[in-house]
Amino acid sequence: MHGRTVDGAPRWGVWAAYGASLLVLPSCIWRIALGFGAPIGPIMADGADTHGDVPGWVPMWAYTILLSIVSEFLAFLGVGLVSQWGEVFPSWMPVVGGRRVPTLAAVLPASIGALLLILITSSRVSGFDTFTAPDGSTVHIEGWRLVLFVATYGPLLAWGPLLAVATAAYCVRRRRARSWPGQAPRHAAKAGAVAGGPR
Repeated sequence: MHGRTVDGAPRWGVWAAYGASLLVLPSCIWRIALGFGAPIGPIMADGADTHGDVPGWVPMWAYTILLSIVSEFLAFLGVGLVSQWGEVFPSWMPVVGGRRVPTLAAVLPASIGALLLILITSSRVSGFDTFTAPDGSTVHIEGWRLVLFVATYGPLLAWGPLLAVATAAYCVRRRRARSWPGQAPRHAAKAGAVAGGPR
C-alpha cells in the first residue's frame, strides 16, 4: 500500500516517514471507539460519560471516523518522501502525471506541515486532560482513562519531528541526485580519468 521505497533513501529517513504515518493510528482508534460510545472519555459531574462537543446534526461516530480518515491520510502523505510515488506524479493525475515531482513541491508543504504539527501538539500539552462537554462545561479525564488517552495521543508529539526528519532526508537525497544525475560522483569521475589517462 505504501509503494516501493525509492532507491537511495537513507534508512533513518525511511523509519521517520513510516513512523510518522503509523503513530497516528492509536489516536484514531481511540477517537473512533469514543464516537461509538466506548466508556473511555471524561466523566461529567453527574457520572455520565461525555463524548465531546460536536454540532448536533453530526453523528458522533461519523465525525470521529471522518476526522480519523483525514488525520491518517495527512500522515500517510509523509511516506511519499521516501517512496517512488513521491518522486514521480502518478500517471492518472491530469497535466503533471508521469512528470518528476519538483523538490520544493514536496519540501515546502512538508516543512510547513511539520512546523504546524510541532506547534499544535506542543500547545496542547498544557491542559491535555481537559475537555469541553456537550453542555459547555469543562470536564477532565482521570484514572485509567487518562492512562489510555496518554498512551494513544502521546505519540502524536513525535509526528511533527518525525516528519521534519523525513523531509530533511528527502532534501539530502534530491540534492545529491541533482548534483550527480545518473553518473558517478565528481571526485570518483576525476579519479577514473587520471587512472585511465596517458602513461
